[in-house]
Amino acid sequence: MVATLRVMLDQLVAPTEPELVEASRELARALVLGAPSGCEVEAIAPAGGVEGALDAVPGLAAVRRTALPRRELAAALQLGVGTGIGGGMIHSPSLFAPLVRHDRVHDHDQTVVTVWDLRPWESPSELPRAVGAWHKAMLKRAVKHADAVVVPTHSLAARLLEIAPALRDRVRVIAGASPLGFAVPTDEVGRRRSLGVPEGYVLLAGNPLASEGLDAGLAAVVASGVDLPVVVIDVEVGHEPAVADLASAAGLPERALHVRGVLSPEDRAAVFGAAVAFVAPSRRAAFPWRVVDALTLGVPVVAAASAVHDEVVFDGGALVPATGASELSDGLGAALSAGVGSTAAAERLGVLAGDRGRAFSWREAADKVWALHAEL
Repeated sequence: MVATLRVMLDQLVAPTEPELVEASRELARALVLGAPSGCEVEAIAPAGGVEGALDAVPGLAAVRRTALPRRELAAALQLGVGTGIGGGMIHSPSLFAPLVRHDRVHDHDQTVVTVWDLRPWESPSELPRAVGAWHKAMLKRAVKHADAVVVPTHSLAARLLEIAPALRDRVRVIAGASPLGFAVPTDEVGRRRSLGVPEGYVLLAGNPLASEGLDAGLAAVVASGVDLPVVVIDVEVGHEPAVADLASAAGLPERALHVRGVLSPEDRAAVFGAAVAFVAPSRRAAFPWRVVDALTLGVPVVAAASAVHDEVVFDGGALVPATGASELSDGLGAALSAGVGSTAAAERLGVLAGDRGRAFSWREAADKVWALHAEL
């Protein structure tokens, strides 16, 4: 008898969040590659969307499309009404799943969902009201009906249990990772030239939102006295002027700032390949994807101390404690200055980052997902 793990891949055919697209794709690939003997992986996706998107996950046993497109399906899932998805072993890389009453003992149905970011609960004003309401409603449904809720760090698990204490022993920790095979490409110089970024810079990532701390990160570069350009990636379309305003307010010359949007894994790796250091000022309760990228590629990391960063970075970079924005920017600046002030210091931080980066693997995450469903 074949055991089928049904994975929700809505983000691949109807993407809304780039990080979830990548996480969904990479986890699904790893689940297929690591499927135990007698097991297979099936995709569940909404109707419509990007044609051929699921080709990015070779080896799927089947692809089941729902009758509803993603927006309508999201509304149906929020209300707990029929979606036609059915039962079986369902794993979702997000909260997007049929969280309804089911019988795990007799019918062997089980549903596992994932929470990567607690912004809907901690910084709701940064999200459209409907988006925040959807996440909160889906977590309430998860409390009632999920067999397990996966989070990427123990600190996020503790915080989630403060928000939803009824989850109790159903929370599991399985970290994310950089894409399978993530490495600086051989054509890195050409890719950076096409992107219009220089060689040798301080790298940051994110948007001009309070929880992301980009203002403190830019101010830290200026405070460090390091005479290098600054590249900011993952900036959403339309937010570029606000990032430029933050840089100007921090005292960074306009010519030194290079703002880019969401990049493909190959272009992103090429950009990391020329970074002297990666500065991570956010203290938000969310999995720090770009910090993990930096660690994976051995790029020196200077990060704001936080429950998440302390756990993810650990001894792989410089962690800067602070209570306020000004103290944080000064601390990050001093750590950046010390970290790249000499070739030896930068090489040391790079080695520490690379050593820590080996702790994150989608293959290992997939093994844990298979083990979780076997346990259930």
